[in-house]
Amino acid sequence: MTINRTVFITGGIRRIGLITSKYLHKNGYNIVTTYDKSAKEAKILHKNLNSIRSNSCEIIKVSLNSKTDYNLLYKKIVKIFGRVDVLINNASKFYPTKINMVNNKSWEDIIDTNLRAPLFLSKYFYPELKKRKGSIVNIIDIHINPPLKDHIIYNLSKAGLLALTKTLAKDLAPSVRVNGVSPGAIMWPESDMNNKKKKKEILSRIALKRIGNPEDIAKAVLFLIKDADYVTGQNINVDGGRKLNM
Repeated sequence: MTINRTVFITGGIRRIGLITSKYLHKNGYNIVTTYDKSAKEAKILHKNLNSIRSNSCEIIKVSLNSKTDYNLLYKKIVKIFGRVDVLINNASKFYPTKINMVNNKSWEDIIDTNLRAPLFLSKYFYPELKKRKGSIVNIIDIHINPPLKDHIIYNLSKAGLLALTKTLAKDLAPSVRVNGVSPGAIMWPESDMNNKKKKKEILSRIALKRIGNPEDIAKAVLFLIKDADYVTGQNINVDGGRKLNM
């Protein structure tokens, strides 16, 4: 009897998370993912993946913040398929915070999702991942060095996530591998969809002279969880060579 390995991915309902969920499912993984406000999209994904392979996808509504009971969430998720082999910390908040806009609300909103959640999910999933000889993949961002202008809190959250990736790679070895994937220009931010000037400027700095595809991220994630048995503590830039010109 073939046992399908299980991936728990946060925010696997929209954008890069959605494509990653579909791609990993296509490659034989069971998918458990979270959603907050995207109930319609979550139900569509749930229906589609289970129509392809019955009882292979589950969705959970949860807000990843300081009030979340991560231990309870962990127990609920493991119970679904009886195992979790991979944790993908993908959920992310992204919006500008100029210095005069920084306040407790924006700090907690971004840090809770982008850094607190990956830390506490890693803490509680560690025993299960250790038992399965599993791995963690954190979705980071190429724009932490150099940082994005006017995105102080976001930059701090993703820089922290990179530090967390390397720290956990040391602390959880040799049982659990921990790596990161940093997307470049993969999908335009929803706020910049119609900004042709900005798009042209960004494309001019990409060595491959084209925007990437969300599946490029999914392929990097699959490599790290399936074929990279001797890789840990690494951060893969999937950016078409953008870092060469930053």
